[in-house]
Amino acid sequence: MNRIRVGVVGVGALGQHHARLYSTLQEVELVGVADKHPGRAAEIAGPLSTQAFTDYRELFGRVDAVSIATPTTLHAEIGVEFLKRGVGVLVEKPISHTAADADKLIHAAAANGCVLQVGHLERFNPAIQAVREIVDEPRFFEAHRMGLFSPRSLDIDVILDLMIHDLDIISMLVPSEPAQIEAVGIAILSRRIDIANARIQFANGCVANITASRVSMEKIRKLRFFQMRAYVSVDYTRQDVSVFRLDGSAAGPPQIISQKLTPPRREPLELELHAFLDAIRGRGPVACTGAEGKKTLELALQVLQKAEKAQALALRSMTGAVPVIDRT
Repeated sequence: MNRIRVGVVGVGALGQHHARLYSTLQEVELVGVADKHPGRAAEIAGPLSTQAFTDYRELFGRVDAVSIATPTTLHAEIGVEFLKRGVGVLVEKPISHTAADADKLIHAAAANGCVLQVGHLERFNPAIQAVREIVDEPRFFEAHRMGLFSPRSLDIDVILDLMIHDLDIISMLVPSEPAQIEAVGIAILSRRIDIANARIQFANGCVANITASRVSMEKIRKLRFFQMRAYVSVDYTRQDVSVFRLDGSAAGPPQIISQKLTPPRREPLELELHAFLDAIRGRGPVACTGAEGKKTLELALQVLQKAEKAQALALRSMTGAVPVIDRT
């Protein structure tokens, strides 16, 4: 290949940034963007000097790779159509709405020899990349991901929308499988759970306490964990890491020493796209495979099931009625 011909399907809040970044890469030809909402594709395509389509099928035969940033429920339907045509696919997280749909994407990629990458963006955060160099059998995690209410992504709950970021990172850093999951959640401003807390105990004894909210008054993106003789605090937004270690090497009482890791700031999405394009060209491995995306999805679905059950029991105890949970 010379320049990789790329398209973007779904140019809403996140997809528009896929298109923006692709348009700046010399190794890429941004063939076009597709969005079913009238005028949206043209609005994004115009400033980027590319074509606008209202039907993603118009990209068939024109592209070598595609980013899919549509509502989650459409990921499998659209992604499989491109994979069947030999087109590499970067699908935004979560990989799909169900594990069965994730399997459809994974099987289509394998059958057609195509790259399938899942857009778990925080893997490319420079702070997380720095943490991966120092993590050593962590024992306890505390994660908070809070955001202002937005009408985007209301086709899924806060667990699949926001908490899944931290579920993915924690699963990546803990070399063990979940053994016990507890979760609670409440629907506040939408028909689905808007704030949730999960407690996950892994088989090796590590525990993670994770809170996610899309109805907060401030934006917080933090991950903290403890490992032997060290406490590590990650700020996703600032892209820095604070490390506090117990130093008992010197004479006298042990001392706490601190270290600040400040890797060069980068846009995680840009790094994600570069990884995808490198995989398309065969220059590197797929950064987050379909199997990895499915594993994180299955964990998120287990958390969701527990949270929905807890919510149903709470509502029943208050009203005596059996609530109807909207999973459409």
